[in-house]
Amino acid sequence: MTTAATPPAGKPVTDRAKGVVDPAAAARAFRLERYLPAPPFHTLLDHYWLVEWDLRGQPPFVQRTLPYPCVHLVFDREQTGIWGVPTRYFEKTLTGQNRVLGLRFRPGAFRALLGRPLKTIQDVVLPLEDVFGADAAAHAAKVLAAPDDARMVAVANELLARVLPAQPDPQVERIAAILALAQDDPQLTRAEQLAERAGLALRTLQELFGEYVGVSPKWVLCRYRLHEAADRLAANAEVDLAALAQALGYYDQAHFTTDFQSLVGKTPAEYRKANAAAPQSGAVG
Repeated sequence: MTTAATPPAGKPVTDRAKGVVDPAAAARAFRLERYLPAPPFHTLLDHYWLVEWDLRGQPPFVQRTLPYPCVHLVFDREQTGIWGVPTRYFEKTLTGQNRVLGLRFRPGAFRALLGRPLKTIQDVVLPLEDVFGADAAAHAAKVLAAPDDARMVAVANELLARVLPAQPDPQVERIAAILALAQDDPQLTRAEQLAERAGLALRTLQELFGEYVGVSPKWVLCRYRLHEAADRLAANAEVDLAALAQALGYYDQAHFTTDFQSLVGKTPAEYRKANAAAPQSGAVG
């Protein structure tokens, strides 16, 4: 949708979009684009994401996504708001024609804008006015009326610039390093282990996460394992389920199956079968 006369929305994110359940079906139902933020917004944001669909004359499509430890600022005709970290999956029913723009904040970065611990908005959707001022809803309407991806991002940046901190919070980089440990080592399955690797007392780590991330270290470790499992099963039908459970730090396959089904909505075997049977044309993200 970006034309030669329009500045790009940002450098596209090229890695696969984890967290989208049944990605092959999703790619046939809607367009998903992700863009990296430019300075100075890179200190606050992971990326922008834009979803667009046209299902006029077609049945509704229900898309489930898996939670990350991130706050999202979402511009949507149905519900614009600030989404605190959801502890469960998120589902949206897509009907008709629409576009939605989201700004995914770096874990911990929204603390400076909110002015209070992020655990206070866990599973909560706040109105924009709580953070961005009394005319934020009118500004959101301008975002949704923008003609293309680049203009939507540019107008959203105008709103974000109002509350951009003068200096980045150093805790954001500290949290990023801790989360990298959690994500990269599947054998880290307990909060005590993560605290030791991070060089912190367990209570200190828990307080840091409650203040800046909004969920517990235990929650983060569990979700990262399940994200990885869903991504592998969607990409490779030959994955051995028992070996996958063991590789992700589960003591038995039954526990892995229970956790996976509660978040994804299918057992690992069902999810692997569904994705193996799905046509792989198109790509999400």
